[in-house]
Amino acid sequence: MKFPINFSLDYMDYINYYTYFLETHSDSRTSKWFLMGSPGPVLTIIATYLYFCMYAGPRYMKDRKPFDLKNAIIIYNGLQVIFSVILVYEGLMGGWATGYNLKCQPVDYSNNPKAVRMAQAVWLYFLCKIVELLDTVFFVLRKKMNQVSFLHLYHHAMMPVCSWIGVKFLPGGHGTLLGLINSFIHIIMYSYYFVSSLGPQYQKYLWWKKHVTAMQMIQFCIIFIHNLQVLFRQCDFPKIIAGLLGMQALLFLFLFGNFYHQTYIVGPKRAKESINNNVQNGKTKVN
Repeated sequence: MKFPINFSLDYMDYINYYTYFLETHSDSRTSKWFLMGSPGPVLTIIATYLYFCMYAGPRYMKDRKPFDLKNAIIIYNGLQVIFSVILVYEGLMGGWATGYNLKCQPVDYSNNPKAVRMAQAVWLYFLCKIVELLDTVFFVLRKKMNQVSFLHLYHHAMMPVCSWIGVKFLPGGHGTLLGLINSFIHIIMYSYYFVSSLGPQYQKYLWWKKHVTAMQMIQFCIIFIHNLQVLFRQCDFPKIIAGLLGMQALLFLFLFGNFYHQTYIVGPKRAKESINNNVQNGKTKVN
């Protein structure tokens, strides 16, 4: 069956524009790096991830016992801490501790060693976002579907896409502060997960769980302000990208804020009310 001529022409126009856009706007230094040739591979990974976590995985585990992944998760969390430390160090040495400007930092597309180092750090950050998809895979295989929320899926699916765009078009400059702060928080977060995965005898050391979420919310506030101010000053950094990063940070702030409110404010309050009601009902029965 042949498509109408106009449709074919429009389709080819899109393909040609896409090719032209990649050729004229992408960073030639990163184009041949792993997974960076086209968006196809990363989009396939994300689609497979969502399909497994939302449909295939739960169906597969429906009549099976949860997998015992304790050792794998301990190793995974330990490696994530190490990866995050490396990313923070590379982000600092690649620019944020060696001359980057918080008010305005354009992307350096040259082959200057420091510029290339930052570009490599952005690429490593992207690869870490791909690896972090295993967080959800572990939840599914352990039958902890209560952990697979909309916030969790949206956050894990969007971060690889956003970081791929960063590597492809803007591997450095103003937007990399997001990765630096996020990697720092991940040091703390995966340290928490690492201790938690060691066993119930370590639960007494995990009082700081809610503070990790609070730090993530602070992170999004910083990123929002950091990108918003670019819109009101002369800066050789794409304002549309700064605006999108700011809006994304605002959305994540809302989602994480709602999670924090429901988990650490509403949840304990309801639990306390339930205990009080049970006590009162018990007293009533005794009388």
